[in-house]
Amino acid sequence: MKINRNTVLEGHKVVLVPYNANHVTRYHEWMKCPELEHLTPSEPPTLEQEYDMQGSWREDDDSKTSSCTFIILDKQQWADPCIEEEQCMVGDFNMFLMDPTDLSSAELEIMIAGDAHRTRKLVIIALLKRETSEQG
Repeated sequence: MKINRNTVLEGHKVVLVPYNANHVTRYHEWMKCPELEHLTPSEPPTLEQEYDMQGSWREDDDSKTSSCTFIILDKQQWADPCIEEEQCMVGDFNMFLMDPTDLSSAELEIMIAGDAHRTRKLVIIALLKRETSEQG
């Protein structure tokens, strides 16, 4: 969605960045995981299809779609200039707007995909919730 194509939301422990082409390869690898495939009721697309979907989400006219997709990054890793952004990825965050003209009402979906971070899933969700309520 064009509305979030340049939006970065920085909290104390996590950073949300738009889903860009540099994230696709790692995201595609996550979606091959049988556990995630089961939990997200989805079938993994081909890598080419994933690039196509990422591009279409990024370029969708805001009036035609109602979702914003962000990649969740571990802020501690992200702050280290020696670590590539793709290595900081821990999951994704989707915001489905109930009314694209009213950004105050949305349904949220969070997927923690990185194996090392999945055990911290509830902690990350709690941090996102707390940071969101502190800013709102």
